[in-house]
Amino acid sequence: MDPFLNSEPLSKSADHNHQLYIETVGCQMNMLDSELVVGAMRGGNYELTDDIGAADTILFNTCSVREHAEHKIYSQLGRIKYSKRTRPNLVIGVMGCMAQKDQEIIFERAPHVDIVVGTGQLAEIPRLIDETRENRQRQMAVSLGRRDGSRTQVAGSFESYDPLRDPEMRPSPYQAFVRIMIGCDKFCTYCVVPMTRGPEQSRSPSQITSEVRTLAGQGVKEVTLLGQTVNSYRHIEDGKEYRLADLLELIHDTDGIERIKFVTNYPKDMTLDLLQAVRDLPKVSRYLHVPAQSGCDEVLARMKRGYTVSDYREMMQRIHETVPDAAVSSDFIVGFCGETEESFELSMNLIREFRFKNSFIFKYSERPGTKADGLWPDDIPDDVKRRRNNEMLALQNEVSEEDNAEFIGREVEVLVEGLSKASEKRLAANPEAEDCHGDDASHKTQLVGRTDCDRIVVFDGNPRLAGSLTHIAVHDCSATTLLGSIVTRQLNHGLQVDLPVVS
Repeated sequence: MDPFLNSEPLSKSADHNHQLYIETVGCQMNMLDSELVVGAMRGGNYELTDDIGAADTILFNTCSVREHAEHKIYSQLGRIKYSKRTRPNLVIGVMGCMAQKDQEIIFERAPHVDIVVGTGQLAEIPRLIDETRENRQRQMAVSLGRRDGSRTQVAGSFESYDPLRDPEMRPSPYQAFVRIMIGCDKFCTYCVVPMTRGPEQSRSPSQITSEVRTLAGQGVKEVTLLGQTVNSYRHIEDGKEYRLADLLELIHDTDGIERIKFVTNYPKDMTLDLLQAVRDLPKVSRYLHVPAQSGCDEVLARMKRGYTVSDYREMMQRIHETVPDAAVSSDFIVGFCGETEESFELSMNLIREFRFKNSFIFKYSERPGTKADGLWPDDIPDDVKRRRNNEMLALQNEVSEEDNAEFIGREVEVLVEGLSKASEKRLAANPEAEDCHGDDASHKTQLVGRTDCDRIVVFDGNPRLAGSLTHIAVHDCSATTLLGSIVTRQLNHGLQVDLPVVS
């Protein structure tokens, strides 16, 4: 049912209500893009709403990495195709990677869309919305294609948009993303990112350190540095070359920042100096996300990943020798062109050998414009992809559960993020419930936080602990979560005793 059909009609001359609805699909980079756009829209007196039927401005921030993400957006657009019958001042926009890739196709498939904005034109969105509302003409702003100009020209058309952002859009009030680079030059054959995000470009260290200081002043405790291949960061400023290890050292002593993470890493750029920085800088999390994608050299070559399984193994050995307590997670694609059962089993063996903390597993889908789409048929049946996906997920869950069990009986330090999902659901169902926001100092509810190695921990505690570092005694686990109790410090005749709070 169209959520707009119960709305009161507005005349074309009526003032719009400055209610903004935004839906984000995809990676952390997209989440940050949405945060930045919402921050800019608030400057125009817009208010954010989670009710699509109440908004007169609707934005979809899109992803093109997988076909499913695109289908989801086109389905959402289909559900609101008649919305302007009752909301003539409504503006509908599609932004992000799918906008950069599909461009005019979006207008053809969804004629009720007003604006299409690529990844490099986010700063233009407020102006485009105002102009569209004024003249009711479609508008499109996208970057140059990789072959539509010189590297300098193409790179210049992909603008890194990083103004002051909107705290309400962050993962929590105490966590924020910081973009340190945009684009990618790896050109893996399955991936659209080099086309939708443009050439690889790193931001200056001075910009990044200034942004981190600003975020710390806003109460942020944890920053996650973002890049498509974040450890490829390279920038020359004032005659000095900075790599990621240098950047980590620059921001490490920022007052107020307690944790620093960075994603996503490229295996060939996991250098010794970077690992030494992770080892030697206390605020840097002992967590590395390094996608393998496959455990078969033939498949890796078709993917044009630029490394072999032996190279990846050497990298893992370097990680464990330099940062023995580091947790490593990975990505895998199952059902890539020509992947045999033997190739798939080699990927399974990689999980058994390296015992990743977790893995993000995806079924391959053809992406128009990629090298793989033109070179090889998508020859693995969907039911085979689905079976391989389920088998790999089951194996990874076994490994994760076994490794998490080693934490039982240990004490871990977590950065408290806030209420757990279960507590948030209870609060949403009963906003007046005392167990979620009482003023009693002894009051507890279920909270969630993460360890230094990025393991999720849930425990009972006062919601006012959010944003603090807290010690938790672990007493149980699942494949994805550690379960524990807050450790209190009891002084008795000059002796300090650690006591876990019994929940």
